[in-house]
Amino acid sequence: MARKLFPVLIAGIIGLAAVGLITQLFTNTMSFFTSIFIMIGVGIVIFAVIYFVFLNKKPTPNEMKKYKKAVKQSKAKYKQEKPANYTVNANKKQGIQKKKRGKRPTHLRVIDGNKPKGKDRASF
Repeated sequence: MARKLFPVLIAGIIGLAAVGLITQLFTNTMSFFTSIFIMIGVGIVIFAVIYFVFLNKKPTPNEMKKYKKAVKQSKAKYKQEKPANYTVNANKKQGIQKKKRGKRPTHLRVIDGNKPKGKDRASF
């Protein structure tokens, strides 16, 4: 019985709310629009506070440093040389030479396992 009563109760509340909105719209229009705008404003403020405080996750400074370093490495790796259209700039670049850096060791290493060697599948 409780399952049948719940939808009827909800429908009744929604119906009464609709009747109240329509009567307020026709009898006191200015107050109706004022209250609607206030409700929308309060909703926007609550949404903004929740969004900027809880949902908007800004990267930490350490992550930003790593990101900027990765962008810098990517630009250096995929840098395309531009044709020398200006002879003045080419002469200036020859005077300043960049220091060549040695190749960095990789961060990966091979781990030797203890796998048995020389298993012949044909001898089974």
